[in-house]
Amino acid sequence: MVTLASAVVAARNPFDALRFGTPETWWPLLGTAAQFAINLAIGAAMLVVTLWAAGWASRLARNGMARLHRHAPDAILQGFVGSLVRYLVVVIGLIAVLEQIGVQTTSVLAVLGAASLAIGLALQGGLSNVAAGVMILLLRPYRIGDRVQVAGTVGRVRGLDLFVTRLHDLDNSVVFIPNSKAFGDIIINYSMPEARRIVMEFGIDYADDVDLALAILVETAQADPRIVDDPKPWAKVTELGESTVTVTLRAWTSPDGYIDTRFDLIKAVKAAFQDAGLTFAYPHQVAVETRPWTPPDAKAQHAALAKRRRAPKPKPATPGKLPSRAARESGSASERG
Repeated sequence: MVTLASAVVAARNPFDALRFGTPETWWPLLGTAAQFAINLAIGAAMLVVTLWAAGWASRLARNGMARLHRHAPDAILQGFVGSLVRYLVVVIGLIAVLEQIGVQTTSVLAVLGAASLAIGLALQGGLSNVAAGVMILLLRPYRIGDRVQVAGTVGRVRGLDLFVTRLHDLDNSVVFIPNSKAFGDIIINYSMPEARRIVMEFGIDYADDVDLALAILVETAQADPRIVDDPKPWAKVTELGESTVTVTLRAWTSPDGYIDTRFDLIKAVKAAFQDAGLTFAYPHQVAVETRPWTPPDAKAQHAALAKRRRAPKPKPATPGKLPSRAARESGSASERG
């Protein structure tokens, strides 16, 4: 039987109980050790199950996002949602494992909360980029491969993560734009619409046939296979200038190859106008006719200067004297009389 003295020794110092105690005093320690071993084994099993469940939940979330966006799958969004679900399951599983092995998770959660607050205050700029990145991934104003204008920069999206958006601009320079700046500014996506409109203006002379010019514009646009049939090409007279009649062509094409299509249409319209005898008007300049210019007579000017130098100089006038006070007073008296 376990005596009172042995129990006191076991409670006071377990190591002393193992060294100096009797076998009866070892049973509580062995029971505690066995219980801890069982809890540790159960915790290890729970950790294994947690890791398996995290992978399974991540794959399930990826497949769910793929089915939700079946017509327009987004690998980045699927990866983000899958990672978020996996980390959430892992955190919940770790908390359960700590509870199983006897760790007070309340204090651990308090420490983690305080640390998260400090890290959030120190990295508030980075966290704003993360929040903007999450919104971009959810709302999807642009995707990988789209040609966009973000924060005043035009380029093609080559990378997108939680912090930055990577663009390759028209000069093939790599531009990194923080997600907070990209999401807070105007975003123009040139690749999202099915067709993009081309607007071109040409100036012809007043003597040219306007109907012929409009017909040539429509026929030239319809002859290009890259121009779509719906909406149909449109051509009208849009302005009467001082020396030109402005005709405008509007046609729609695919966003891919938009620039090449526009430039090729300009070249084709120029050739068609020249073949039809139409002229491209240019600004007129009016010449004003004036008297013929003659150089100045330098000899006459030198002779006039020499004559003025030889002429006698006029004598300066004799300065007058101021009238006296008596004269001024008499004059004033005569004026009064």
